[in-house]
Amino acid sequence: PAAPAAGQADAAAAGRPAPPPPPAETEEETPEESAAPSLPDLLAELNELVGLDGIKQDVGGLVKLMQTVRMRQDAGLPAPPLSRHLVFAGNPGTGKTTVARLYGQLLHALGLLSKGHLVEVDRSALVGEYVGHTGPKTTEAFQQARGGVLFIDEAYALTPEGVSQDFGSEAIATLVKLMEDHRDEVVVIAAGYPGEMDRFISSNPGLASRFTRTLHFADYSTEELVSIVEHHARRHRYELTDAARKALAEYLGSIPRGQNFGNGRTARQLFQRMTERQAMRVAELANPDPTALMTLDETDLP
Repeated sequence: PAAPAAGQADAAAAGRPAPPPPPAETEEETPEESAAPSLPDLLAELNELVGLDGIKQDVGGLVKLMQTVRMRQDAGLPAPPLSRHLVFAGNPGTGKTTVARLYGQLLHALGLLSKGHLVEVDRSALVGEYVGHTGPKTTEAFQQARGGVLFIDEAYALTPEGVSQDFGSEAIATLVKLMEDHRDEVVVIAAGYPGEMDRFISSNPGLASRFTRTLHFADYSTEELVSIVEHHARRHRYELTDAARKALAEYLGSIPRGQNFGNGRTARQLFQRMTERQAMRVAELANPDPTALMTLDETDLP
């Protein structure tokens, strides 16, 4: 997950409660609840995320393309042949789900999706355990996403390597048909490791023709990971000392960047561990002042 938006962090740092997360989809919503963020607000939220410079450019370019599509539709002209479905290729914790959610909201703000909500699924939500079970499961998940985005995490698991007979192929065939039948109602985003996603897309001609654009999510740099920790700290009204910031950079820089590296998830978990260690340290003080309660120092690193 990407770092909190700066507006939330600044509100927390100033002693005001952070804005609540958007409410979950409900059957009935009041006008206030259903009010969607504006296009400028959503683009500002995207730009406030730590790192992801290439992704921000890609999504910004897509928004301009979609604006043109909308203007052509409003002028009574046919829309150009542009696929809205995307592949998000990147390691875990690089912000894929966060950007997928914003992408759906952006398309809703442009009037190209009726709801813009996100439905996140994986293989277990699409593939059944016996013959005749997979098609209905996949269809049900797709129907839940109508008007918004169907986000398939670890989509490559639908095509397990070295397995010739698998219900995942039925799920893919069902998805391809539904994407064709409801081409203007649902955006599908398939996400996973870069190499595995190439294999997934090439496994079915219907996928290859519908997923023509891949966004690559790079791993966060050490400096960006420090910024993510600091975002979490500000949001929860903690402050890092200079020594803690330096030690944090050294600690994050020493973590092996293998396939199991968690990126933003690692930064969030590290912040949580630091607050736990700080709590144990402060509990030993007789009468800690507010500064002590808010300060994270280098001894709070695991």
